[in-house]
This record gives sequence, structure tokens and C-alpha cells, in this order.
Amino acid sequence: MPIAAKIRPSGELPGRRPAPEEAALGTTSKPARRKGRAITIHEVAALAQVSPMTVSRVINGNANVREATREKVMRAVEQLGYTPNLAARSLAAAQGTRIALIYTNPSGAYLSEFLVGALRGAARTATQLVVDTWDGLGADGERAAARALAKNVSGVILPPPLCESRGVIAELTSAGVPVVALASARSSEEISNVRIDDFRAAREMTAYLIAHGHTRIGFIKGHPNQTASARRHEGFQAALQEAGIAPDPGLVQQGYFTYRSGLEAAEKLLSRRKPPTAIFASNDDMAAAVISVAHRRGLDVPRDLSVVGYDDTSAATTVWPELTTIRQPIAAMADSAVDILLRSIRRKDRDIHMVVDHVVAHELVERASVAAPPKD
Repeated sequence: MPIAAKIRPSGELPGRRPAPEEAALGTTSKPARRKGRAITIHEVAALAQVSPMTVSRVINGNANVREATREKVMRAVEQLGYTPNLAARSLAAAQGTRIALIYTNPSGAYLSEFLVGALRGAARTATQLVVDTWDGLGADGERAAARALAKNVSGVILPPPLCESRGVIAELTSAGVPVVALASARSSEEISNVRIDDFRAAREMTAYLIAHGHTRIGFIKGHPNQTASARRHEGFQAALQEAGIAPDPGLVQQGYFTYRSGLEAAEKLLSRRKPPTAIFASNDDMAAAVISVAHRRGLDVPRDLSVVGYDDTSAATTVWPELTTIRQPIAAMADSAVDILLRSIRRKDRDIHMVVDHVVAHELVERASVAAPPKD
């Protein structure tokens, strides 16, 4: 039976063995970074009040550490800004751990955040990261690619939409390869997941618009092949219901997380006889498209139309006005996925199937794209 666990955000993890001259420095009760000198594992151990060996176990993902101890060590790591010396790592261990991040057809801004986080996690843990795209393979091709991949890596990270592919997941798990899904709203007893609470985040954003006086709110749904899309729509509906606002199916349009689909959905919403005073798009790419359509129609954002997005990717701050949006810490999520994979790969008891559902905090980021609705 799977063992479920909660893992806190990892911060900066794995450590290094101290150089002889550093070991001779000893420890103090309150270590502090000196200019030009790196923090040592002994200083982390002193602050956490544990042994250097325990710090080493925590930062290397060893499962044989109590959660309370792990949390103390991680707080010390974050407080001191401890950074590993990768050159001191065992190259043999690094070469023995290869993990893969496989993607297909994502938003460019979304993908870049995933890559930044995964590369950061791989670098600080001296892990080999394989990055590949399976665009255009189709379901059968993806399954075949998953079978081949299972022979060459120790673990796999799957961002949307591959994290929703039951076929790919079945091929990997049947081969005994640990998998971590990113940003999937589907709970699973087979694979771990790093996500935010999409329902709660969308409900919070909708309530934010309602608090500004909007009652006629358009919504652009995400791609139907991703469970997070449905949860965001459900959160939107829940906020309307809680505010006593009757849902209007005509104010909901299907999008596909692409800029072009946002253009098409915005045209339909703003062509209505009584258009919405605010539009909530399920990602920043589509929200940026809404602003473009509004400008083309001579509408001022936010005076005539408020627009909000989701994810807080680079698209949110490359449009004018900058977008109010939900911050999904994508890079940090990918970084955490690396840690979860390594803990699963390196645990001693391989007969225990470790499944982690790591829910990361989201944030509503206020910028300049929301105002009170215009007077009728």
C-alpha cells in the first residue's frame, strides 16, 4: 500500500564535505556568513543542533531521517544560505543518477520556468538531467518513447500535459521508474505530484474581481486535456455561487492555453451584446491575448475592462498594463520535484512505494490590470 507523505519546500539543499581548513574552524552557536567565505556543513549542523552526518543525510535525500529533524536542518540551510560545492561531490554518484524532464507542446514561458527549476535542482544535487520533447508522437508513440526511456533513467518529471497521460505513466511505473507529475490536479496512488491548489486559487481570484464590483465576469477555460483546467473553472464557479451571482454559460469560452486561443475567446466574449466587465483567463498567455483584443477594440484596460491571468510567467509583465495574476511558483515546483525523485530513488527500502502529494502555496499578485467596472 502506498505511503503518502507531505514534503515542505526544499529551499537550497545538498551539501558538501568541508575542506580541511574549514573543518579546523570549529563551530559557533550562531554561525554567520563572512564576506568571501562559504558556509560549511559544520555550521549548518551547529545551527540545527544535529551532527554533520545528519545534515549530509538530509541534503542527500536519505529517507532515514525524522521529519522534525529534516525540517530543522532545512531551516538552517535556508537561514544560512548554504550552497553546495559540486566539485566536491562524488562523480560516480552523479553519473549513476539520471533523471529526465519530458515535455510536449507547452507555453514557451511556462516551459522556461520548468527548465530553470529542474536545471537548478539537478545542478545542486549533482544529478544528470535529460531534457527531451515528445511533440507530435501521438499516444502510441509516447508509450513507445516511455518504454525506451525507462531503460536509461532512474526517474522522470512530467509537466502538463504529459503528466495526465495514463499510458505514459503506466509504462514508466510498470518498469519501476519513479515519476513526479508537475501541476496536475489528479491525485494518484502511483506517482508523486507537485502542485498548487487550483480550485482555491481560481476561487480567490474570482472573489477578488467580485470585491472590485464586477458581477459580469468572463472566463476562458484551459485545455480540456489537463485536470488543472477543470479545477480552475470549478473554483471560478464556486466564487460566483458564494457571491450569489447566477452563472452565465455565454460568459465562459474554451481556450487551450495558447495565445491564439485567447484571441479567439476574447473576440467572442467582447462581441456579446452585453460584454463582460472583467475577464479571467486560465493562463497568462491567454490573458495577454485578451489585452491585445481589448486594445484593438479601443478599450482601456483596466478602465473599460479588467483582465486577470494565471501562473505569473514572463507574459504577465511583458504586456501593458502588467497583469494581476495567480503566481504558481513553477521553477520552485520543478526544483522540489527533483528532490522528491531523489528521495524515492535513493531510499533503502525499495519495496515501499513512496507517493508524495506536495501542495505548494500560491499567491495572488496585484498589478495594474484591475479596476472597478465602468458605470453602465
